[in-house]
Amino acid sequence: MESGSVRAVVVTYNSAAVLPGLLDSLPAGARGVDDFGVIVVDNNSRDRSVEIARAHPLRPAIVTMGRNAGYAAAINAAAEAAGNEAHLLILNPDLRMAEGAVLRLLGHVGRQGVGIAVPRNHKEDGTLDPTVRREPSLATAWCDALLGGTLAGRLGLGEIVADPAVYARAGTVEWATGSALLISPQARQATGDWDESYFLYSEEVDYQRRAREAGFGTVFVPEAEVTHAGGAYGADPRLYALLTTNRIRYFCRNHGPLAGLLFRGGVAAGEALRSWRGRANRAALGCALAPLKPALSFRND
Repeated sequence: MESGSVRAVVVTYNSAAVLPGLLDSLPAGARGVDDFGVIVVDNNSRDRSVEIARAHPLRPAIVTMGRNAGYAAAINAAAEAAGNEAHLLILNPDLRMAEGAVLRLLGHVGRQGVGIAVPRNHKEDGTLDPTVRREPSLATAWCDALLGGTLAGRLGLGEIVADPAVYARAGTVEWATGSALLISPQARQATGDWDESYFLYSEEVDYQRRAREAGFGTVFVPEAEVTHAGGAYGADPRLYALLTTNRIRYFCRNHGPLAGLLFRGGVAAGEALRSWRGRANRAALGCALAPLKPALSFRND
């Protein structure tokens, strides 16, 4: 049975240390896919990311942005290069794909009401990385703030979905983190471009919400597996501040000013309670209390 055209999209920014591992894993990960290609989009890396991609036996297509344009802008550039008929497989460069993962994801997109499929993520130690999320709300913001994300998730009250049963079977979810997403051509066309105003973080929440509104839900596929080294935002004050700002920006854009103020209060309360942990939490607290700045003002060049 023909599996369709898939283009893996890898956005790099100083990713030389991790990119070879991902590229090496893709032949096995895409086994059984009839038409599979790779597009590496580079956001003006200062390391050897582009040279590594060019020299790899997969011979990926290379798109150089010429600047640190942000994650969504890079995905949009890759989508244009891929054409309208391809499935897009968005992958973080610090992933490793298990054998047959792409074909298993393909088996779910295109079903009635499904436009996006996400795999089961494992941490490097082999434990589950809970990547399924609830749509941000006042309830999730305040529960995460007062209880902490881990406890709130275990109780089914926070944004993180921690219920092991959810990760044991395929099923529709509200959204999942953007480390690995397979998007059907139909969902791409109905949803449109990724919102470049986010620059980094919350763009996948926005995209999956717009896909749902267009009639294309997200399904979690546990038999498709990846290993993910994980992001650095928790230790980097600038990245964690940007993540916090975009969480607030996303909620405020989709709810009224009063709800936005209450959401911001929940985020600020959580960061204030944890400000003793270090600079990242204090930077996030400052962003939660300050007027929103344009996300595009952030550059890591």
